[in-house]
Amino acid sequence: MSSGAIPVRQIPFAFSEAIDPVWHPDKPEWSHMVNGASLTMPYLEPFLIKTVTEALRQVGDPALKADVQAFIGQEGVHYRNHRRYNEILKRHYPELAEVEAALDADYRGFQKRSLEWRLAYTAGFETMTMGITEWLVHQRSLLFRGADRSVASLVLWHMVEETEHKNVAYDLYMHLYGSWWGKARGLLFATAHVALASRQGYRRMLQRDGRWARPSSRLRLYLMVARFLLHASPAMLRSLLPGYHPAKVRDPDWVRRWAAAYDGLEEGTIPLLDTADPEIPAAFPA
Repeated sequence: MSSGAIPVRQIPFAFSEAIDPVWHPDKPEWSHMVNGASLTMPYLEPFLIKTVTEALRQVGDPALKADVQAFIGQEGVHYRNHRRYNEILKRHYPELAEVEAALDADYRGFQKRSLEWRLAYTAGFETMTMGITEWLVHQRSLLFRGADRSVASLVLWHMVEETEHKNVAYDLYMHLYGSWWGKARGLLFATAHVALASRQGYRRMLQRDGRWARPSSRLRLYLMVARFLLHASPAMLRSLLPGYHPAKVRDPDWVRRWAAAYDGLEEGTIPLLDTADPEIPAAFPA
């Protein structure tokens, strides 16, 4: 196994207190779908970190160890940035504290399960994100054009780094266990769990906004959920094929261009994308 020198970027995303939780004014349902997913991150990603940290004690391969440590670094920056955003969401929707309490209870319970089960969950979730990344990047104009720059940039940066460490949890699980059935169960359980937890968040926000009971809003929501399933499913299905490895999956070229553009910034600069541009280029205008 070889390390690709995964970078850990210390990006301090900042969010205005006046930010509208409907950060895409033309797509309120999509805005809250993303908000619901963001709500899970400060509970999901520390669970992933704890799991791979425990598994790391059994790893002797130096390249894999370096990759796992970079995975830990990237995921730590991710959830701290999402937590900053979520605190603003909760000021608008205090009922989201109930969703957070349920997430905290879930992951505390999961922590009592075997390391093999937890690592399969971790590898399964990371596999699912590959399909999401492909969807968000390839359809970034449809999904993010005209949206608030800070939220769109947060989401797409997160997906870039998910791509950079896409091999790590898979390699770690296969190195220690290598069970096809365990990997498949982890994929299905993690995907369903995170999707349902996200739904608890966006349902409450849409209810507070008075949209949940509107047939037109519910239809737009279900169409977006269908798009998510349509684009995430191929990544999940191909991961179950013989001979699969995440490294064989070609990354979107935009991901490479984003990383190159970020390398040209001063350290600590927040990489905000131009969501007014139809192409949303991988560049960071002032």
